[in-house]
Amino acid sequence: QVQLVESGGGFVQAGDSLRLSCTASGGAIRDYTMTWFRQNPGTARDFVAAIDWSGRSTDYEDSVKDRFTISRDDAKNRVYLQMNSLKPEDSAVYYCAGRRGLPIATVPSQYDIWGQGTQVHVSS
Repeated sequence: QVQLVESGGGFVQAGDSLRLSCTASGGAIRDYTMTWFRQNPGTARDFVAAIDWSGRSTDYEDSVKDRFTISRDDAKNRVYLQMNSLKPEDSAVYYCAGRRGLPIATVPSQYDIWGQGTQVHVSS
């Protein structure tokens, strides 16, 4: 069973950058579509960005387009989320998720494997 661990979160100021990492163990993620979601207490888990298993297709939530970039390094079994020009509304727990051999989906229930999350807090 593939396990995911997120890292790279932290407390930053508006306009700063962070790079989140999602490291897989227990198996390869090269044939997984990988996605980042985020969630605040009492709210739904929202889609942020996704990259398909081939790495050729990506998708972004509108509010993060042109600021966030998702990428993958299958040799390292990792997925990244580069977050630039951070805003206070980007504050959330960020989760990495994967679905094997399937195209990008923006609904959390479509994903089979999840990490434990990493906290991002952006102050104004």
